[in-house]
Amino acid sequence: QVQLVESGGRLVQAGGSLRLSCAASGLTSSIYVLGWFRQAPGKERRFVAAINWNGGGTYYLDSVRGRFTVSRDLAKNTVYLQMDSLKAEDTAVYYCAADVVTGGLSTSDRTYDYWGQGTQVTISS
Repeated sequence: QVQLVESGGRLVQAGGSLRLSCAASGLTSSIYVLGWFRQAPGKERRFVAAINWNGGGTYYLDSVRGRFTVSRDLAKNTVYLQMDSLKAEDTAVYYCAADVVTGGLSTSDRTYDYWGQGTQVTISS
């Protein structure tokens, strides 16, 4: 079992920056990939970014590439999502998720086995 807890979401003005954290606990040695997803009101949950837990390789949604950076601190069992140049359309609940089975940098939420509770990010224009 893996437990994930997101934090850092808040109200930010457009153009600003925010850093989200996802703290993992439990059987963290089983994690292959940590992904970030977001769900805007009335919309489906969408992939944002992912990082290979051990190797550090990353992958991003096209619309956030260059603005968002995913990183991890293995000593703290924590993954971060640094979000810069924020736009109103980035407003959503952001979730982190762990893949303990597949191992690829998947954009499908069905690949991920454990999920956090989410943190609200609101960008005011």
